Amino acid sequence: MSGSLQQRIASLPWDGLRATLDGQGFAQTPVLLSAGECSTLAALYESGSFRSTVVMGRRRFGEGEYKYFADPLPAAVAQLRAALYPPLATLANSWAERLGDDIRYPATLRAFLERCHRAGQTRPTPLMLRYGAGDWNALHQDLYGELAFPFQAVTVLERPGRDFRGGEFVLLEQRPRAQSRAHVAPLRRGGFLIFTTRQRPVRGSRGFYRSAVRHGVSTVSAGRRTTLGIIFHDAA
Repeated sequence: MSGSLQQRIASLPWDGLRATLDGQGFAQTPVLLSAGECSTLAALYESGSFRSTVVMGRRRFGEGEYKYFADPLPAAVAQLRAALYPPLATLANSWAERLGDDIRYPATLRAFLERCHRAGQTRPTPLMLRYGAGDWNALHQDLYGELAFPFQAVTVLERPGRDFRGGEFVLLEQRPRAQSRAHVAPLRRGGFLIFTTRQRPVRGSRGFYRSAVRHGVSTVSAGRRTTLGIIFHDAA
């Protein structure tokens, strides 16, 4: 694919992505990574530098495994994280205003991470997840301290339907005084699904209310599914 990662992300249809994200809590980008770039990133699962590894079954999180990258992040992961943050910070501030939250997010990832570090959140959170047949991920939220960015992004690094089957990305929205609503969001290899980390504002009869959202992965029925997750706040 032509252009640097920063250029590709800058050229995304951000007005439409933000409108979709605002309206439903998640939005899918066009493909940003080539097949070769996806393969190179997937290989990091064996060769990369990680600060910790979690076997999900041991903690009753599901089945499978994930690893948090150590600092310094791989160049491509750092570039993706830094370039995706600014266009999302605009909507993050709009959501905070609607919900009556005092927090406002700075324009750059560097400034936001400095704020995280001052709050004692210093550990990097971008991660890779590896699923095989029979593996799955329980519904959850990725919150690692008091300071959290309201969006995160995920992509699969193998081909859905060819390299693996099943393993659909699932979001569950818990609406106040109503039944929960499930969304199944198909992932594209090299395209990023951007979604809310914790909650989103929804307009009601008395203004905006908080609608909590959790995410997970359905059971992989065959093959291998490797995922790159971009979380913007650092962990305590």
